[in-house]
Amino acid sequence: MKVLVDTCIWSHVLRHKKADEELAEKLKDLIKDGRVVMIGPIRQELLSGISDPTQFRNLKNKLSSFEDLPLLTSHFEKAAEFSNICRKKGIQGSTTDFLICAISNLQKLQIFTDDKDFINYKKNLPIQLYK
Repeated sequence: MKVLVDTCIWSHVLRHKKADEELAEKLKDLIKDGRVVMIGPIRQELLSGISDPTQFRNLKNKLSSFEDLPLLTSHFEKAAEFSNICRKKGIQGSTTDFLICAISNLQKLQIFTDDKDFINYKKNLPIQLYK
């Protein structure tokens, strides 16, 4: 099964000098197996805030190995639906988080994240988390 890797995982592995070795190994294995899925909003989050042009270029080049999954109207509609479901239950989240949930659901992808918000989303939404 393909895996949509959340921004926080990429950030831990690519930006931190002391990356969590377990996370790094899991990501490395997914990359080797060709199971990683990238979307434009995650790419944008990763590249945002890098003021050094050389660092920006280096990260952009590393990420260029991963083609973006084309986003469809149905992804955005499902994201809004998921946001509404969670809001009714008192659970807040970002538009990107709900887009990730929607894409995961519609494309049958697991989500690789260490963001605890996804545990709450999973209680109310039909998503699969990668372990």
